[in-house]
Amino acid sequence: MRRISAAIFSFCLLLGIAGCAPKPVEHLADRKPALNLEDFFEGETVAYGIFEDRFGNLKRQFRVHIKGTVAGDTLTLDEDFLYDDGEKANRVWTITNEGQGDDGLTRYSGQAADINGQANGTVAGNALNWSYDIDLQTDDGSFTVRFDDWIYQQDEHIALNRAYVSKFGINVGSVTLVFLRGKAAEAVMPVDLNQW
Repeated sequence: MRRISAAIFSFCLLLGIAGCAPKPVEHLADRKPALNLEDFFEGETVAYGIFEDRFGNLKRQFRVHIKGTVAGDTLTLDEDFLYDDGEKANRVWTITNEGQGDDGLTRYSGQAADINGQANGTVAGNALNWSYDIDLQTDDGSFTVRFDDWIYQQDEHIALNRAYVSKFGINVGSVTLVFLRGKAAEAVMPVDLNQW
């Protein structure tokens, strides 16, 4: 009886986890404004973000200054980070527009120094969904986690980012950011990356 109860509980748990997973990006195809990564991120963008563990506990806060340049089908994002514990970091993304697939959706690939392999994603409507493995450095060494990353453009100047972080398929936390550009960025610039 205990084995049957445990099996039923495990099955229900898996259904619950699957039910919480975001739908494929294609279901957002009609959402506006239409996201174009090159248009949104070219120039200067600032971002404010948090990392929460899987229980919803705030673990880190950070701010980012991003310089975006576009050359042909390549978007380069030079990102400077400041964390609330004083740590500073830099990441340079090289993102390639792979063009439209048969479904009419635009595909992107991306690389950065701390990304294992390649990031791959799709834009539909106002959203980008892309996934990648990233090496995180901690006091105990480095470990690799999976990011299921969602960016939603809200208007000409604001986009929201929600990333679900997992290891071995198990949720370990989430990252939430707001990207500000244009007039919204001007209201908070310059961003202080010297001290929290």
